[in-house]
Amino acid sequence: MAEPTRWLEAMELDDLWEGDLEGVEVRGHKLILVNVDGEVRAYRDRCPHQAWPLSDGDLDGDVLTCTNHLWEFNAVTGAGINPADSSLFAVPCKVEDGVICVAPPS
Repeated sequence: MAEPTRWLEAMELDDLWEGDLEGVEVRGHKLILVNVDGEVRAYRDRCPHQAWPLSDGDLDGDVLTCTNHLWEFNAVTGAGINPADSSLFAVPCKVEDGVICVAPPS
């Protein structure tokens, strides 16, 4: 039987406005949280290209751009836009009682 997901608090939802991104560290895991039109997503805070921190990047609408080599990703799905054959490492995320919670890999 699978173990239940262990949810950990990442930050208050009020601190992540729509259209914003924020780098956080939860139990040693560096993550990026994005809020696209009220949908909150969490990813590893590393570009899959050369591990540059995505929290240094730019969020424009639903496009997350890494500042190192300008790789682009869909911030809602994590899918690569340019290049299309890349993707972000998604981390389970939920909002509960005004708190963003994540379940980083163990």
